[in-house]
Amino acid sequence: MVPLSILDLAPITQGHTAADSFKNTVALAQAGEALGFKRFWLAEHHAMPGIASAATAVLIGHVASNTKTIRVGAGGIMLPNHSPLVIAEQFGTLESLYPGRIDLGLGRAPGSDQLAARAMRRASTTNPDQFPRDVVELIDFFSKEPEQHLRAVPGTGLEVPVWILGSSLFGAQLAAALGLPYAFASHFAPSQLEDAINVYRRTFRPSSRLKKPHVMLGFNVIATDTDEEGEILATSLYQAFVNLRSGKPTQLPPPRPGFYEQLSFPDRTLLESVLSCAAIGSPNRVRKSMREFVEHTQADELMITAQIFDPKARIASYENLANIFELEAA
Repeated sequence: MVPLSILDLAPITQGHTAADSFKNTVALAQAGEALGFKRFWLAEHHAMPGIASAATAVLIGHVASNTKTIRVGAGGIMLPNHSPLVIAEQFGTLESLYPGRIDLGLGRAPGSDQLAARAMRRASTTNPDQFPRDVVELIDFFSKEPEQHLRAVPGTGLEVPVWILGSSLFGAQLAAALGLPYAFASHFAPSQLEDAINVYRRTFRPSSRLKKPHVMLGFNVIATDTDEEGEILATSLYQAFVNLRSGKPTQLPPPRPGFYEQLSFPDRTLLESVLSCAAIGSPNRVRKSMREFVEHTQADELMITAQIFDPKARIASYENLANIFELEAA
C-alpha cells in the first residue's frame, strides 16, 4: 500500500466544545504517529459550527508541540483569505519551531460562506490569475534568494514544502505548471478526479522542489470489525453531509441507525456521489476498496479522513486501518 496520512477537520461533536475537539485532535495525532501514518493535516474552515480548525496555523503548532516525528501541516490554508506574507511568516515560524516536519497545502476556495469571507476583510476578486500570483509570491518568500526585496522573517530560506489542493482542473494545471505536489479532494468532491490527475501528470513540469508528479488523494475510511458496525458509525458522516448541502451545517451528530434508509432519493444520490471515494466496514471490505482505488488512480499517497462521532472509535478506526496494511509503527 502507498503511504497513508490523516486529515482531521477537528470536528466539534454534538454536546461538546472546541476545547474538547482540540484534545481529541491531539490524541488522534499522537495515535497516528505511533501507528506509522506519514502526515497529519488540518483544514481551514470558518464559521462552521462543527469544525474547530479555523485558526489553522495555531492548531498545527499545538499538534506539532504534542508530537515528535509525524509531519504536521495544512490541508489546507485558503490563500484568498490571507496575504502571502502573513502565511509565509506563520509557516516560517512553524518550520523554525519544528524543523523538517511542516507542510503547507494551499487552496483557492474561501473555506466559508460570503458573509464570513467579508468578515475576514479580504477583498473578493474574480481575477483567475490572483491565486497563482499569490502562490508564486508565497513560494518566493520561502526561497533562499527571494526575487522580491521584502523578506519574510522567519520564512526566507526555509523552503517549506508547498502543495496545491483542489477539486477541479484549475488546481491540477497550476500544480503541474509550478512543479508542485498535488492533493485532490476526492473525499468529498470526486467528480473531476480522473480528469484532474490526468491533466496534472500529463502537463507536469519538473522544478527545484519536485522532479516528478506526486498525487495525494483524499479518501474516507471507517474501519471496523464488521460491515454493520461501520455503516452505523458512518451515519454521523451522512447526516453531516446532508445538513451541509442543505445549507444547515451542524455539529457532528451521533450515529443514527437507519438514517440512510430513511433518506429521500435525491439525498441518497447526493451521498453516493460525494462519498464514492470511501471504504466503510470490515477489514476485507476496506482492504479491497482501497487497493482497487489505488490501482485505478495510481495514487502516490492517500489522505485518510474519518468523521466518527466517538473519538475513541475514531482512533480505533485508524488502528484497524494500520493493522490492515501493516503500517510500520513509529
